[in-house]
Order: sequence, then structure tokens, then C-alpha cells
Amino acid sequence: MFQITILFLYIIAGVSLAMSRLPPFSRHIKALLAIALLAGVAGLAWHGLVLRNMILVPDGFTLSLGNTASFIGLLLSLTALSISVEQTLRGLASGLLVLAALAAAFTGWFAAPPADTAMTWQIEVHILISLLAYGLLTVGAIVAVYAIVQDRRLHAGKLAPVNQLFAPLETNEKLLYGIAAVGFAALLLAVFSGFVFVDDLFAQHLVHKTVLSLLALVLFGILLCGRQFAGWRGRRAVYLYLWGFAILGLAYFGNRYILEQVLGRTWT
Repeated sequence: MFQITILFLYIIAGVSLAMSRLPPFSRHIKALLAIALLAGVAGLAWHGLVLRNMILVPDGFTLSLGNTASFIGLLLSLTALSISVEQTLRGLASGLLVLAALAAAFTGWFAAPPADTAMTWQIEVHILISLLAYGLLTVGAIVAVYAIVQDRRLHAGKLAPVNQLFAPLETNEKLLYGIAAVGFAALLLAVFSGFVFVDDLFAQHLVHKTVLSLLALVLFGILLCGRQFAGWRGRRAVYLYLWGFAILGLAYFGNRYILEQVLGRTWT
């Protein structure tokens, strides 16, 4: 029941933000923004409370595959409400809220099998940092796809009121690189904490996750260096970002799904 409530609130907020960017609703911008803010904040608070109660259990700390997706949805909604302060980014924010609603629907799904051993606080910190890094980079991936769609519409010369939902390409690129920088720092910290806190990151059931995470880290590092020293921008940078994100997604979700749902064990 709570999934439906959260989904409903997020969709109301997302639709209201989208409508505020369309010319037919220009006379109702303030009312639409007020509705979006109230519904978005209520959804975010309820989502966070429910997820907290599911993750922090009496026995300690648990994070199923479904709750992982839901946590990423929580980050999407938080990002959406933050960037909606910028008028040109409200179209993107509406899309993020709709995706957050879909992610919230997975709350409680795919329960993880019991861990072989109790997790130490160091391992819990490592998992949370890793999840934060992946969540941030997920936001960047959505911005990258958004930029690709916008670029193709511009090259096709498609002029329509719906174009108001797209921010200028320069704004999108700045947002993408900002997210990439923060996400790269979080991923670097996650990898470092893994080497420090996890007994053997190259154990049989972790080697794929470790190697793929390192490869993704290298790709994001190349992207940021290319931007800083060679002025990379446009499709090349966007596609490189998406390759890095795809590899990271395979490292986390692909590896974890096989471990938990196929092999019936945890990654720790």
C-alpha cells in the first residue's frame, strides 16, 4: 500500500513540474509549483521513512535488491526537487520523479537471503558509500539520455511546445559533468573502502564486481580528464559516460542478482 502512496505523490509532483514548463499552463505556474513541492516533499519524506524502517532492522542492517532500487529512487527524487529550483531543469526534474516513482514500487521486493556472517559497521559503511555512488551516477545516466534525446530533436529540427521540457544543452552538460565528478569521488571512496574493509575483494564471488567497478572508475576518470584538459563535450562524452555506467550497473546489479536470486547467497 505504501508503494502506491509514494508512487502517487511522486507522479503528481512530476506532472505538475512538467505542466509548469508548458505554454498552455503559464498562468498557473505558481500553483503548479506549490503542488509539485508539497507532493514531492511528502513523497520524499514518506519514502525515506519506509525505506529506513526496512533497511535498519532489529538484527542490524539489510538491503535487498528491491530496496536497493528503491534507495536509488530516493536519490532521484531528492535530486529532482533540488534541481527544480532552476526553471529550465524542471522538465528533467519531472522525468526523474516519474522514474523515482517506478523505483519506489520495488520497495520490499527480492528479499535478500540471510548473510553468512554478521556485517561489521565497516562493511555497512562500504555498502552505503557504494550505493550512494551508484545512485549519483544513475542520475547522471538519466541526464545523459535526456541530452541525447534533446540533441537528436534539435538536429531533426523538431519544434513543438514539448521542447520547453528540455533545458539548453550547455546546462545539461554542466549538470552531467558535475554529477560525474561527485559520483566519481564517491565511487573512488567506495572502491578504496572496499580494499580496506573487505577481507578479499578478489574472492571468487566478488572478483567480477571488483574488476568491473575498477573498469568503470577508470572510464569515469578518463571522461573527467578529457573534459578538464581536452574540453570534451557532446556525444562522445555522453556515450563514454553511459558505457561507464553500464559497466558499473553490471558490476552491482548483475552480480548481485545472480548471487542472491540464483545462487541464494549474499556478496559479503
